[in-house]
Amino acid sequence: MPSDPTAAVTRELLVRQLETWLPGALHRSRRATVALAYVGGDAESADDALRVVAEYADRLRGRRLSVLVVAEAVELPARLGPIEAGLPAEVAVHVVPGDPSRLPVAFKAAGGAGAPTFSFVDTAGAVPAVNATPTGSGDPGVPDAAGADPAVLAAVATGRPAEVLLRLGAGTARAALTAAGFPLVTEVELVPTDGESATVAFGTGSDRSLEAFKEAVWAVDEFAGVRYRDPADPAGRLLDIALDPEPGPLRRELLVELSRSGPRTVTELRRYTLTSTVYRSSDAVRALTGLLTAGSVTRDPAHGRLGGDVVIAAAGSAPPA
Repeated sequence: MPSDPTAAVTRELLVRQLETWLPGALHRSRRATVALAYVGGDAESADDALRVVAEYADRLRGRRLSVLVVAEAVELPARLGPIEAGLPAEVAVHVVPGDPSRLPVAFKAAGGAGAPTFSFVDTAGAVPAVNATPTGSGDPGVPDAAGADPAVLAAVATGRPAEVLLRLGAGTARAALTAAGFPLVTEVELVPTDGESATVAFGTGSDRSLEAFKEAVWAVDEFAGVRYRDPADPAGRLLDIALDPEPGPLRRELLVELSRSGPRTVTELRRYTLTSTVYRSSDAVRALTGLLTAGSVTRDPAHGRLGGDVVIAAAGSAPPA
């Protein structure tokens, strides 16, 4: 097992999301940018990212892809050299020594603004500050995510469209990503059997990309030595990685949402599941079915298929008008 299983899971998520993002980016634009930035560590996932790029070399004809790697690992250029040598001329790899604070300047120099951009920022080794900036959670005692640097996030958000994957230490990056201009954000805490936990956050403007990321979250190696915690779950229950995740936490989250907002359609609850929890929108139907069986919620109409226009209400609440 790797010394840091959260890093291994994050690498798998990075590879899966790049494999989803890259074909679409190359189809819609003649130029695109992949930006990778690291605090400390060996930046090992940069190797994986370049290998994904190499797999799509045949789709790069007539296009330009810039790959930025910002890291402090002194051996990184020599390590990436053999992979870079196998890339087509349409790929320009720029290795910049330093930490993620140098990413905005490198990103601008590479012409990343205005073209499809996928960024990965790994700051799990940074130290979080509690309530240090207005980009954090704003709740007393809840730490801002170390490395959710507003300047870095604002720079990568200038991609059109832009997506970003973050690996962070303790804390949350949801508010920081939203403030930077990413309308769709999801987070999941990676809790290893041994060692420090980490938070993975993903920001995008595409429902399809968010769904793809959720599929990737539940498709990673179930024997990686990591369990998940959904930051939206009021009970904070740990979840095993599985293609069909345990729906208990989602049932609780949907009940909280129904109590807060009142009756909602199945479509609205599927959307809430996608955008506000670690679950996929398809998981909402399983969770709602369990709540209906337990009598925790009611539905209108009372019978028939659980379609998108069916209205769900918490048991005992006023019926929908």
